[in-house]
Amino acid sequence: MNILKKLVLLLVLGLTLASCGTTKTTTTTESTTTTEVGNYEPQLQQFATLYNDTDLQNWQLSDPYESYHPGMSVEKAYNTILKGKPATTVIVAIVDAGIDINHEDLKEIIWVNKDEIPNNGIDDDKNGYIDDINGWNFLGHKDGRMVTGEQLEYVRIIKKHRAQWKDKSIADIDAKDIAMYKEYNRAEDLLKVKLAELEPLEARLGQMQMGGTMFFTALKKHLNTETLTTEAVQGIKTEDENLLRAKGAYLQGFTPDYLKRFTNYIEGQTKYNLNLDFNGRIQGDDPDDLSDIGYGNNNVIPPSEDELHGTHVGGIVAAVRNNGKGGNGVSDFVQLMSIRAVPDGDEYDKDIALAFRYAVDNGAKVINCSFGKYFSPHKDWVWDAIKYAEKHDVLIVNGVGNEGKDMDKYGTMMSYPNDGDVAGQEIADNFLNVGAVGPNYGANMVADFSNFGKETVDVFSPGVKIYATVPYSKYKHLRGTSMASPDAAGVAALIRSRYPNLTASQVKHIIMDSGMKPNIQVISPQEDGYEGEPKLVPFADLSKSGAFINAYNALLMAEDMSK
Repeated sequence: MNILKKLVLLLVLGLTLASCGTTKTTTTTESTTTTEVGNYEPQLQQFATLYNDTDLQNWQLSDPYESYHPGMSVEKAYNTILKGKPATTVIVAIVDAGIDINHEDLKEIIWVNKDEIPNNGIDDDKNGYIDDINGWNFLGHKDGRMVTGEQLEYVRIIKKHRAQWKDKSIADIDAKDIAMYKEYNRAEDLLKVKLAELEPLEARLGQMQMGGTMFFTALKKHLNTETLTTEAVQGIKTEDENLLRAKGAYLQGFTPDYLKRFTNYIEGQTKYNLNLDFNGRIQGDDPDDLSDIGYGNNNVIPPSEDELHGTHVGGIVAAVRNNGKGGNGVSDFVQLMSIRAVPDGDEYDKDIALAFRYAVDNGAKVINCSFGKYFSPHKDWVWDAIKYAEKHDVLIVNGVGNEGKDMDKYGTMMSYPNDGDVAGQEIADNFLNVGAVGPNYGANMVADFSNFGKETVDVFSPGVKIYATVPYSKYKHLRGTSMASPDAAGVAALIRSRYPNLTASQVKHIIMDSGMKPNIQVISPQEDGYEGEPKLVPFADLSKSGAFINAYNALLMAEDMSK
């Protein structure tokens, strides 16, 4: 088998690793009935699937009855009930990677700390953070250095405890350390699995790089261009067998961008994510001491264009609307507060706890967090911060993760941050857990990667093929519950800007209770390695609400509740 044929096979096996993978084109029609929600949900009649990339920009804002996508009826809300309605500006904190605050579609709406005099080296507002003009970077040193890569949390646990506990049994462990000892052993087992999985991926990368060079060179030469586009490649007409393979691979998703992301993934895993010898904590603080604060710096801008996550999330929430640039954000009357706390690797519990508190103390009414991990040695610090936000009437919106897991089954091994590690028992009522749906209405509506759970996931919102801002005034489609969460946060900001008398808890339940509840069977997401037949389940069984978000309905409900 020659390298070109090998590469096509590798592509079939490997394309699902990217966060923003390709989308299949299908055409189906599904008739449904629905469970009504008060007076806020009209009858769902018939939806068709439209899965054409040219139709997908801003699909998340569309109305289901007009677009036949499970959109959130945002534009319908603007064109009807929001017209002429007074609003107050809401601060939305993006706890994530940094935001490109100079982006053409975001710079007008970046939060500015008016109590701080820029760049005078003084903590003017005495909040513990010097020159925090647009937010704070918990991943930086005072000398300006920036953290990018980090270990995964379970690797940090192994690094910390291996010398102490390797080859010891539970009988040798002090009672106070038993819980952490069990986590250490779980971490060791997981690391073995991940290193075994990484080895063939490294071999695959070498083959893909070799084949990619051949494919992309052939396509560029044929098209006489240095920049490949889907439209240009689709238009290639040839009988050359190798060129046809290159064309087919490209249209299946094997693009220079995909190869770059796959390369970055493998290099990140080997250099720092799974590397026991790596030390990314350059901040100068003790990450196991919550009282050791004031570290970091005020540079909230991503150090490279590869750190695009936070900028994309911010654009989904509130990119300036109707300015002829990129896509529209969900909410107007928003200021985005950038809090850089999530590296390429696992975040530290301390950074997240302090980030939540920073957002609350500096006026945020909505916090978006779109990250997660399955080990959390200081989860109590984060839970205390969630309760602190609840006390100050701040809503936290969280993406539930992209592993296809039924979170009801995971107990204390659920994704963190969360609002409790016992299914159905919340530590606070200001935390909204969001899963992802894609543009297809019907059996494959739920994103195949989305976590779910009847007792642990609150609601679903659009999270596939979401077009939004990325650094250097560019735009991109991405997918993930990381995209679903800011869609929900944008709806929360819409409600809080028009109905400021409603509490964070009320907004959470309005979003859940007013959503669309189609009575349909959907393909349940499955974890990696699942080899059975697709499993059809009622959409209602995948979340507490059994719904996907609808902004129009939510605003109608908010109007009634605010009275």
